[in-house]
Amino acid sequence: MHKAGFVNIVGNPNVGKSTLMNKLVGEKISIITSKAQTTRHRIKGIVNSEEYQIVFSDTPGVVKPSYKMQEYMLEFSQSALVDADIILYVTDVVENIEKNMDFIEKVNRTETPVLLVLNKIDLTTQDKLNAMFDKWTGLIPRAEIFPLSATENFNVDNLFKRILELLPEGEPYFPKDDLTDLPARFFVNEIIREKILKNYEKEIPYSVEVEVEEFKEEEKRINIMAIIYVERTSQKGIVIGNQGESLKKVGMEARLDIEAFFGKRVFLSLYVKVLKDWRNKENELKNFGYANK
Repeated sequence: MHKAGFVNIVGNPNVGKSTLMNKLVGEKISIITSKAQTTRHRIKGIVNSEEYQIVFSDTPGVVKPSYKMQEYMLEFSQSALVDADIILYVTDVVENIEKNMDFIEKVNRTETPVLLVLNKIDLTTQDKLNAMFDKWTGLIPRAEIFPLSATENFNVDNLFKRILELLPEGEPYFPKDDLTDLPARFFVNEIIREKILKNYEKEIPYSVEVEVEEFKEEEKRINIMAIIYVERTSQKGIVIGNQGESLKKVGMEARLDIEAFFGKRVFLSLYVKVLKDWRNKENELKNFGYANK
């Protein structure tokens, strides 16, 4: 008997969805920062054994869209409710429980099993945790609640065991040696974007998109050329920094992570270009993979 299925991770921004996904997969698939909206796409991480294949799917945090890119991000999150065999609804002990109630209603309307992950329990007390348990039981009555701490790896194993129990029987959806369904270039984009999120403040990280123009793999080295797109000329100067120092720092940090990811030496060239108002332009969003071409 072989089990296989899709486990889709949904919830509001900054509750620890990507950290949990990486713990469940056992590899760093999703980038993680303290900033909201770090995840912009649906990112699959695949866990294989002889008996099962679990396809985890990390999704963007649920937001009320203020520009077109966020509309597509919300579509990624909502589509995750439709094609899941198991829904992991992730919340934490510090967020406003009743934020985005309309999305919680959509979760309630599905017939898919729901595992509600109450993350970051190391940041609260037992009394407050009990109160949250009662509140969430009222909001999503059929959900099984798992209090855990993804960063501390507390109770993640029990969640994984329950996922295995609920997983339907079936043949694998992907080759058994696959870790994800995404191409190498996607992870290069994400690693560079992670460094931008960590190194710049205010609007800069949200105005940036990365595109790998060249990815040439040789026997001992990978040559990569990537473009960092910003929305305004003033942002270009900030990203580059005084005498190029800021861009060099991003490049160095990204190169080290890319080398660790691929297990190979990397030569990385970064360039910055202005692409005005790209977050609201349909064609640009299609080119960046937010919408079907």
